[in-house]
Amino acid sequence: MKTVFKAGFAAAALLAVGAVPASAQSRVQVGTLSCNLAPNVSFVLGSVREMSCSFLPSSRSAKAGTYQGVTRRFGLDLGFSTSGRMVWAVFAPTAVVGRGALRGTYVGASTNASFGVGLGANVLVGGSSNTIALQPLSVEGQTGVNLALGVSDLTLR
Repeated sequence: MKTVFKAGFAAAALLAVGAVPASAQSRVQVGTLSCNLAPNVSFVLGSVREMSCSFLPSSRSAKAGTYQGVTRRFGLDLGFSTSGRMVWAVFAPTAVVGRGALRGTYVGASTNASFGVGLGANVLVGGSSNTIALQPLSVEGQTGVNLALGVSDLTLR
């Protein structure tokens, strides 16, 4: 179990630090998206998890916003998790985004491991015409017994 946790942590750290999509490099950070994740029971080949999110813009001229979302993970996903929290840096092609600009579907890689306290990371691209990138600002925090590695899909409304 300890080896599996270390492998999950290493994968999460790799995603959080080194997996910036090439298309995100021409974007500017416009704020942060902080999401509270609902408890989750995973299936062997995937899971579905509800969340509520708050967008805090970097610019004073932009407006904060709230979103409801659901994330689906496809791939290895076993176990259960209590509620958790995930924070992403939000990148866009312009320095200021309008209200509701984060609505849409995002796709990317994800990993997490929980044996008591857990860690995870998700690198996602999508939103308005696939112009928004979500990069992990901090790793996911949750408690439970869970191991997941695969592709994630996040829909914000």
